Amino acid sequence: MEHYKNFKLASLVFAYYIDGKTEEEVERDIQFYLKHVKLNKAYIESHRALVDIPSEQLQMVKKVFERNGIETSGCITTTVLVNNEPKPSIFDTFCFTDPAHRARLEEIVRHTARNFDEIILDDYFFSACRCQLCVDAKGDKSWAEYKLQVAKEVSEQIVKAAKEENPKCNFIIKYPNWYESFQEVGYNPKDQAEIFDMVYTGTESRNSNYNGQHLQRYLSYSLVRWLENVAPGRNGGGWIDLGGSQRNISVLLEQAELTYFARGRELMLFNFPSYLNHPSLGALGIDLERVDAIMGKVGNPIGVSTYEPHDSEGEDQLINYVGMCGIPLEPVPYFDENAKTIFLTQNSAKDPDVVDKLKKYVYNGGHAIVTSGFMRATIDKGFSDMTSVRPTDRKVTVTRYQSANLNISTHNVSITDQPSTYTVMTHKNNATWYDVLMFASDNSFAVMTEDFYGKGLLNIWNIPDNFGDLYKIPRDAMTQIAKDFARYSPVYLSVSPQYNLFMYDNDTFGLYSYQDFKQEAEIVIRGEEYIGFENIETGFRFTEPVRINPQPRRGGDSASCRPEPIEKVFNVPFSWTGAYSFYRLLKKGE
Repeated sequence: MEHYKNFKLASLVFAYYIDGKTEEEVERDIQFYLKHVKLNKAYIESHRALVDIPSEQLQMVKKVFERNGIETSGCITTTVLVNNEPKPSIFDTFCFTDPAHRARLEEIVRHTARNFDEIILDDYFFSACRCQLCVDAKGDKSWAEYKLQVAKEVSEQIVKAAKEENPKCNFIIKYPNWYESFQEVGYNPKDQAEIFDMVYTGTESRNSNYNGQHLQRYLSYSLVRWLENVAPGRNGGGWIDLGGSQRNISVLLEQAELTYFARGRELMLFNFPSYLNHPSLGALGIDLERVDAIMGKVGNPIGVSTYEPHDSEGEDQLINYVGMCGIPLEPVPYFDENAKTIFLTQNSAKDPDVVDKLKKYVYNGGHAIVTSGFMRATIDKGFSDMTSVRPTDRKVTVTRYQSANLNISTHNVSITDQPSTYTVMTHKNNATWYDVLMFASDNSFAVMTEDFYGKGLLNIWNIPDNFGDLYKIPRDAMTQIAKDFARYSPVYLSVSPQYNLFMYDNDTFGLYSYQDFKQEAEIVIRGEEYIGFENIETGFRFTEPVRINPQPRRGGDSASCRPEPIEKVFNVPFSWTGAYSFYRLLKKGE
């Protein structure tokens, strides 16, 4: 059977679908899939809610897939009623405190392990239960502390049970997309990544509007990268569904594309019957041929090291709003002291030693960009030593912005008709400088500041109260912010927000648009080493820049200016939502 060359494609075969299906019906439905996509694997569900599939039915379904050249694994969705008694728990997930619930879960796991050499848990392996047993057992602990503790215990219990039934069993835990809430319901990647054999990633970013989870599309990329850095080499893939795609199939396709652009090893389609006789499967089949060819030419993803510690919270999902502003990020669960640039949000302040690490890093020559949320969380914990910037309780609503970096020769004001509200940051003039300003009523306020500290540089980014207002920042101001992130990168974008930039370690990069209309994107290439870039699909070359950005000059009576590489700006015509192109940087002589 023919497969994709650079990744796998899988589907979850719903327990509700399996229940009562005949061999002929399963065969017919597999053939529909194979007309449109190259299906590698089926995860066959043994339990979901009130449905348990007996071994005979599981084995029949398994046999039909395998005779079509499709690998099979088991799946469990951990929703249940035990003794027909609902618990006070969202979605009827298991109570990890109740011995009867633990025994029932172990029974399901053992049954599944007897039928499959691999099991994946759907992302209901959390416990929101606050029954009397849970309240009494929690005691003086916080709910996060207690849930993390019991989830670790249950994880060890079921992995042990699975391997007792089947020593060959490979056990996978799939994590959902709402990662900032993991600790409150017991998801525990820090420990579970070592308990389970593999992890898997929920990349269902869906629609960012009219959704209570405020998930941004970039999450389909960033969460794959974070979990890859949590469990290097053991992140099995990404999991998407048709949710949010009813009006636009592009929403489904972009989830698949971003999963693979992040170097996801496999894509899970949830769920098998949903795609039967649905136009999305044909569209996906066409798209994956293109994605497969692209992924054969790009390297490993890289980006600005973004510190997202385990169990952290604060500026929830902020990094995905930033990723939607055309800034390439590499989320990691550790402080990377070897990175050339690091990005810290309020989430990073979960690490009690983060200020000491930051001071050492910048003092020795590192470049750090931190958010106003990080500043507020750490200003009284030693961070105030690095800057004159201070948080206030005042607010300002603005529509005017200006790039005002010490090294630029123009200070044009950009005006938008969409107001945004910020918490005011104050700073001492000439003790701290400003890269981007905003104006309101004869007053100015900092958006991005910079401070020298030791051999290094510190930027503080004032984030609007509504993270979605990042998308209202005018193009010129966002260009300066993107340039700050790209201090050690050969590429950055000069675009309005609602683009992604993906960078790879073999001089390739990709651009993804979420714009509502066609426009020209400006791609800025930095340094003498590169003369331009070529489209890796068409071979079309961009070697004639529309302009060369002005080189820095001494400001005022200064005796020097900070050197910068030459910047060549190229206009690239770009289409609307779902358009993507990938490029290879060209060196002199190519």
